[in-house]
Amino acid sequence: MKKTIIQLFNESVEKYANNVFLWEKKRNKFEPTTYSETKKKVHRLAAGLIAIGVEREAKVAFLAEGRNDWIIGELAVLHTGAVNVPLSVKLEDGKDLIFRIKHSDSEFVIVSGTQLPKIRNIINDLPKVKKIIVMDSQPGLRENETSWNDLLEAGDKLLAEDPVRVEKTAVYVLDTDYANISYTSGTTASPKGILLTHRNYTANVEQALTLVDVPESYKTLIILPLDHCFAHVVGFYAFMASGASVATVQQGKNAIETLKNVPINIKEVQPSILLSVPALAKSFKKNIESGIKAKGDFMWKLFNNALKMSYAYNKEGFNKGDGGQAWKKPILALYDKILFSKIRQVFGGKLEFFIGGGALLDINLQKFYYALGIPMFQGYGLSEATPVISSNTPKKHKLGSSGILVKPMDLKICDTEGKELPVGVKGEIVIRGENVMAGYWKNPEATAETIKDGWLFTGDMGYMDKDDFLYVTGRFKSLLIASDGEKYSPEGIEEELAFRSPYIDQIMLYNNQNPYTVALIAPNLPAMKEFVKKQGLDWNSKEGKNCAIELIQNEINQFKQGGKFAGMFPDRWLPATFTLLKEPFTEQNHMVNSSMKIVRGKITDHYAERIEYLYTPEGKIIQNELNKKALE
Repeated sequence: MKKTIIQLFNESVEKYANNVFLWEKKRNKFEPTTYSETKKKVHRLAAGLIAIGVEREAKVAFLAEGRNDWIIGELAVLHTGAVNVPLSVKLEDGKDLIFRIKHSDSEFVIVSGTQLPKIRNIINDLPKVKKIIVMDSQPGLRENETSWNDLLEAGDKLLAEDPVRVEKTAVYVLDTDYANISYTSGTTASPKGILLTHRNYTANVEQALTLVDVPESYKTLIILPLDHCFAHVVGFYAFMASGASVATVQQGKNAIETLKNVPINIKEVQPSILLSVPALAKSFKKNIESGIKAKGDFMWKLFNNALKMSYAYNKEGFNKGDGGQAWKKPILALYDKILFSKIRQVFGGKLEFFIGGGALLDINLQKFYYALGIPMFQGYGLSEATPVISSNTPKKHKLGSSGILVKPMDLKICDTEGKELPVGVKGEIVIRGENVMAGYWKNPEATAETIKDGWLFTGDMGYMDKDDFLYVTGRFKSLLIASDGEKYSPEGIEEELAFRSPYIDQIMLYNNQNPYTVALIAPNLPAMKEFVKKQGLDWNSKEGKNCAIELIQNEINQFKQGGKFAGMFPDRWLPATFTLLKEPFTEQNHMVNSSMKIVRGKITDHYAERIEYLYTPEGKIIQNELNKKALE
């Protein structure tokens, strides 16, 4: 049966009425809300929305931090037959919010107290918005604003008059109806509204559960933004379908305070699974390493010896212990007891594995977490596929791959002409299944370019191996193109350079039919300053600046002939020169998207003059004035 999200929810409430669905910490500890309690809250809120005029197919923009009321709020919107338009709280520019709210035709906005000033600042540019619903109590609400409590009271009043009003409205919601318009900047410059239906979501939940079992006893803490469909499907809807429970991060007064709550909440919730993206994985790794280093040289050496042995034994996971490595097993068991098991306590002690989504996750990061006994299983997906396409799983995995495909779903690898390629050959990843979006909102041209005869052309490049594992190798359309027409995907090089070098935070390679490849680099200034200081040089001196710039060149040279990582990539695609940037790529400057993928089009446009300069005789010399100025 092709279910709606409402039907999926009702089935779970019936099966798991007394199980805890939601956990939230507002004061001293996490408090539970059962499935049946959640349903009552959803119905109260849905009735309130109906009472203030939310009708079938109305668009409701949702701008709030993760919490119980986010999940309850979305379910309530869907029960009215309306469409949720989830917005990222990281959107700071009023123009970005205006575009999404206007473009989606949103007539209502649900907003948290901390995000309310953003909406108030732009409300005069949103003539279609009839009502702003404020989730947190605020002094002095304005004329077109209503409080959460007032909304619930309106719901109670409606339900007193007509107790089955919400059921009567929800019964008309179809599996083909839109559930979300999910805006993504993707890796191109202009945001598109991805239309995801009820069936897209319920189908992708069913597909995801063919890869990973979620017992009723499982808990997760959602540390990713709830506006993204990865958190929707793998976070709360797959857990909901299984009778398991979901916690959200305790909200601080600001984003930094909320971020500080993450490690505390992980220990309190003791999750079984966590969802992650590469940026989080790297952050956790840095914190673990800092903690070990703080215990002294002996512990640091012991830790690195344990990792080295574990990497050699585990290999790529599926071939663990092969090739005469079996003798290491008892030693690794000892390392696990005295070292790795202690580190796992940082994650609450019950964490079985991570599921990694978003951008490509470096194989070295995968090996690191595998060694600790909490594997980070890389998956692959995109919003247009609701999003899950494949994943490694506890039962079947190859580190370095993006795992096996969800079922049922068809996948083929195509060349630039759209012709299917054989196993092992790289091309564009193209999929077909019930998880493929309905299209882009009010953008038939982009829809026609992306979906052809039911097949979704992902724009990502990869190949299938002989064991049915998918390998994603980069963006199909963001290739480096040399002057002779040869092409190469830059992502692997960028990830390795940033991962291997403590002095390079972010890097984007560029070559558009030019004589050589160049790089835009956001450096790690504190680490560089420390290095320069150790050389006995003053950071502000000419010698200090030259030393810092040469340090970056030496890091790149490690991948060239004679370097530690020589042969990993063809020399012609490594940067011949680079420009250092004063600011990193962030969501605020629109140079990375919500999945932390760099937005190449934006970066290329913004730094067009710098890129051009790198192809001049002066720009090719790394000790140029622009690089020195970037280090001031």
